[in-house]
Amino acid sequence: MLIPLKDENPLRFIGFAYVTVALIAACVLTYVWQVSLGPAQERMILALGAIPAVITGEKALPAALAVVPAHVTLVTSMFLHGSWLHLGGNMLFLWIFGDNVEDAMGHVRFLIFYLVCGVAAALAHVAAGPDSQIPTVGASGAISGVLGAYLVLHPRAQVLTLFFRFFITLPAFVVLGLWFVLQAV
Repeated sequence: MLIPLKDENPLRFIGFAYVTVALIAACVLTYVWQVSLGPAQERMILALGAIPAVITGEKALPAALAVVPAHVTLVTSMFLHGSWLHLGGNMLFLWIFGDNVEDAMGHVRFLIFYLVCGVAAALAHVAAGPDSQIPTVGASGAISGVLGAYLVLHPRAQVLTLFFRFFITLPAFVVLGLWFVLQAV
């Protein structure tokens, strides 16, 4: 188990990563709202999660659940999460690596990049299983884009990680390379 804890890569241009913090806050607040719904959470996930068969037009949601157009769920699904561990893992990676990508891109370009990566990942999921009726949720696709950008921009940046019970510092290309391999597996 390899868990990144912080990078040793100071911001150079923006001073503070407003967009990264706002995205984390939006995901956390959405999750708090999600769990506050209790049993109605399942209906909300059906309404706002990205369901490939609904996006492709193969199936339709019941009118009571069709609260947004199907293509909008490519965005809304990015802010929902399946569990607090799912949310925590995504937000940890966004917190550690997002600020430096935002620093390199600027606030507005970073927000656009984040959303485009999330939508692209959702569309890839739709393409892989266009008849699936299972909703997908989470920021993992957007986070993957951020990690890819970090890897290109700062491959040698040092990342403090927890490896089982040991704290070790590794280059970003090792930490993120292992993460990408684990995702592929």
